[in-house]
Amino acid sequence: MTLSLAARRSALSRFTDGHELDVLVVGGGVVGCGAALDAVTRGLSTGLIEARDYASGTSSRSSKLIHGGLRYLEMLDFGLVHEALQERRLLLTTIAPHLVRPVPFMYPLQKPAWERFYVGSGIALYDGLAFGVKSSGEVPRHKHLSKKAALALMPSLRPDALTGAIQYHDAQVDDARFTLELARTAAAHGAHVANRVAMTGFLRADASDPQSSVIGVTARDQMTGEEFTVRARRVICATGVWTGEVQSMLGGDIAPLKVRASKGIHLVVPRDRIDSQTGVILRTEKSVLFIIPWDEHWIIGTTDTDWTLDLAHPAATSADIDYLLSTVNRVLVTPLSRDDIDGVYAGLRPLISGDESDATTKLSREHVVAAPVAGVVLVAGGKYTTYRVMAKDAVDLALGISAKKDRKDRDKDRDREVEKAAGPPSSATDTVPLSGAVGWEWLSERYQMLARASGLPEDAVEYLLSRYGTLTRELLALIDARPELGEPLPGGEEHLKVEVVYAAASEGALFLTDILARRTRISIEARDRGFEAAPHAAALVAPILGWDDAEVARQIDIYNRRVEAEMSSQTMPDDASAQSERAKAPDAAI
Repeated sequence: MTLSLAARRSALSRFTDGHELDVLVVGGGVVGCGAALDAVTRGLSTGLIEARDYASGTSSRSSKLIHGGLRYLEMLDFGLVHEALQERRLLLTTIAPHLVRPVPFMYPLQKPAWERFYVGSGIALYDGLAFGVKSSGEVPRHKHLSKKAALALMPSLRPDALTGAIQYHDAQVDDARFTLELARTAAAHGAHVANRVAMTGFLRADASDPQSSVIGVTARDQMTGEEFTVRARRVICATGVWTGEVQSMLGGDIAPLKVRASKGIHLVVPRDRIDSQTGVILRTEKSVLFIIPWDEHWIIGTTDTDWTLDLAHPAATSADIDYLLSTVNRVLVTPLSRDDIDGVYAGLRPLISGDESDATTKLSREHVVAAPVAGVVLVAGGKYTTYRVMAKDAVDLALGISAKKDRKDRDKDRDREVEKAAGPPSSATDTVPLSGAVGWEWLSERYQMLARASGLPEDAVEYLLSRYGTLTRELLALIDARPELGEPLPGGEEHLKVEVVYAAASEGALFLTDILARRTRISIEARDRGFEAAPHAAALVAPILGWDDAEVARQIDIYNRRVEAEMSSQTMPDDASAQSERAKAPDAAI
């Protein structure tokens, strides 16, 4: 199932045909797409609408890690860590082995022997909470390193920055691509999904009673401006930092969830700027900082500060960048400068807040589901790694299945027995692979065969497999029909022309920004942030998306002005001035 223009039109037709859906999900981030997949694989008629693009908010701007949260052990939140590590195992072995892969990290030790015991005990517990006898696709156990061994792994580390180290493994993911595949997999199972469709309000059983049950939503097609209604027995709102706006639409005093937005920024620097075979985790005064291997780059992050301005376009400030550079430079032999930065991105975490005085670093990464009005479920909080549990809990509540009070009671088999006895269908997403994962183990070992058949270099095929999994065969079929699509996209780093065409034809991209910022990584990895690639990409997708010359020029202008505004905002000293600069760029939507 592709997310083509025709598929989008079909979904819109289903929304407006007068029939009632079992479940409508509002929000196309990782939790919303996960909820759509959860609902449809229970046999429920399911729809999903997203006001902008899939993963356009938090779900494309994370640290791109699948992890248990090592620092949460210090908060004694063992349940959260255990749950996240179990989800990590599922993602590595069953759900998305083509997109989620182990990544090594080193924790430098700086204090006397007691620190090795303290940190080593914590990391040993971290491994233990994963419950894992190591099997194919799972992560290796931790190991202790001498100072000499640690410096051999990372020559760029200052010798005076450590006395030794401990190495452990977590996992990483292309967050935007993973979210997109969730949406596509949900569609393959029968869900009706459409991006650029905004919810504008709720439908009530009694329009005169603001407390009456919700029976659907009012919506607007952002591409045409058309207003319409979608009827649904249950509406699940997975809107992250926009949860407050959704609660306002419900009216009255209904606001069971208090969500605070925490800004996190990341720097992207070329791989050759840091000589290391491993990632690094550093303790800071407020939290931790990661140096994360990312193909031909490193991702350095993150910050954790309150954000009260535009939720759609958080902006990184000069102070944010300086903080990350100064923190990482404390341990590097050759300091990084602004000239070493290829990309900067900023995202917002939706944190559940109980006290405005609490620092965002101290707020829980737990999630909450609530049903403030009959027919509506809200889900917020949590972390990327546990999206599936959040989605399951939201659908469970929508169906009237009670959530367990204690995480230890979420025994899978017991849940299913209880749910079966209660009547509603149970969640099966722990056994549902994403589209690109089906047949992955067999195909990934035969990349040479694909290379010979396609005429592409083996490394190009390996690259495609790492991003598209078994869906790579669809891209190779496009190259077979048009061999020029196997060429690199000018200015597009390692991306091929076929990826741009595939994004528009099969992955729901409707604007040039969708392609350069989320279907590919060009906007954060290319030194020029995609200025060179933009006209080439626009020309490739124009026939697919029906753009004439004027629209091609408009799309390029919108993208370029977005990049200019972001780069300008990154020279500003504070959030207010940075946001003012970022706001000068137009949105992609018509």
